[in-house]
Amino acid sequence: MGARRLARELALQALYQHDIAADPVAKLARDLHRRYHETADPEALSFAAALVRTVLDHRPELDRLIAGSAQNWRMDRMAVIDRNILRLGAAQLLHCRDQVPPKVAIDESIELAKRYGDDQSGRFINGILDRIFRDLPGHGDGTAR
Repeated sequence: MGARRLARELALQALYQHDIAADPVAKLARDLHRRYHETADPEALSFAAALVRTVLDHRPELDRLIAGSAQNWRMDRMAVIDRNILRLGAAQLLHCRDQVPPKVAIDESIELAKRYGDDQSGRFINGILDRIFRDLPGHGDGTAR
C-alpha cells in the first residue's frame, strides 16, 4: 500500500475516533504516532496528521458543504464512517489542491468507502464529492472523474 493511501486510512481512523470520543487533536496525533511509528512510513504519518488537522480546522465549513450537497441527508443521520470519509475527501478538494488532484481525492475516498463502508457507501461518497467538486469556483459543470 502506498504512503498516501495508508495516510488516508490512518486519518480516517483518527477522525472516526474524534467523532465518537471527541478526543482533542493533540491526543489523536499522539495516538497515531504511538500506534504506527514502527510500522508506517514517516511520510504517511506526517500526511495523516496533516489531513486530520485540516479536517478538524475546517470542520464547520466542510460539514456545511457536505450537508448542502447531500440531498435528503442530514450529517447526523449519515453513518459515522461515511461522514468522515466525506470530510476527508472534501478537505482534500478544498484545502489540499496543491498536493492532491481532485480526481485522486475523489477516487481515494471511494476506495475508503468500499473498504470501510457498506455496499452503498462508494456510490454515496462519489455522488456527494462529485457535486462538491462541480460546485467549486472555477470548475463549472465539469467533473473530476
